[in-house]
Amino acid sequence: MEQDCPHCNVSDETIQKLKDSGENNKKAKYESKKQMQDEKRASGARNGKIKKIVFWVVALLAVGGLVFAGISFLPKERGGAVKATVYYSPTCSCCKGYITYLRANGFEVEAKQTNDMLSVKEKYGIPSEVEACHTTIVGDYFVEGHMPVEFITKVIDEKPNIDGIALPGMPQGSPGMPGIKSGTSTVYGVKSGAPSDFAEW
Repeated sequence: MEQDCPHCNVSDETIQKLKDSGENNKKAKYESKKQMQDEKRASGARNGKIKKIVFWVVALLAVGGLVFAGISFLPKERGGAVKATVYYSPTCSCCKGYITYLRANGFEVEAKQTNDMLSVKEKYGIPSEVEACHTTIVGDYFVEGHMPVEFITKVIDEKPNIDGIALPGMPQGSPGMPGIKSGTSTVYGVKSGAPSDFAEW
């Protein structure tokens, strides 16, 4: 026979059921909280992995872009940097800018100052109508003026039957020159002192 609590008139069995119910509620709350924490940790781990993957993808793309920018105009050959000799007047600042440009594009440059650029032009057969401020020698070819490296690369790779190429004068915005390029300039190929159209720039 059930005995009643003398203070609250509630049976021992009822009290035990209430205790068991309270314990079960606590256990259920604990299990629910634990499950939420586990899911949160798993989600955090997934997000961390995704962030790492995104980071490395972006880093690789950035490095790839820099590498491409650095080698896009380099000659296809050839077991090392392409050698170039630049003859220029000591007072010519844009010539020094062009030397810096060549080096930045992977050429091994020997810079030679001279106060007699006329004799350099005559030695390599550069006609006066296509002359510029400095003369560069690359392999068997001369490169006259502020020539973009893609045309030097074209000559080295294709080996045309000419003595050299020339970009006359000092076009604004050309490599080593200040300003912004406007319009189109003609790059000439020169054979035996006679210039002819080689490319447009």
